[in-house]
Amino acid sequence: MTHDPANLTVADYLGAREMAAAGRPFLAHLLAEEAARRVDDPATARSIRTQYTDPTTDRG
Repeated sequence: MTHDPANLTVADYLGAREMAAAGRPFLAHLLAEEAARRVDDPATARSIRTQYTDPTTDRG
């Protein structure tokens, strides 16, 4: 791998924002999930996951 995983995390997270803004919530969720997997801090991972929940999950 030629990239620092920390930089990829930031890129993944920003990509999630872009996908959410483009109306692609499931793709945003997938990118955010990958970003959360790559961070070392559990609180940061939880925060990312909270912002981009799975839109296919039935909550009702």
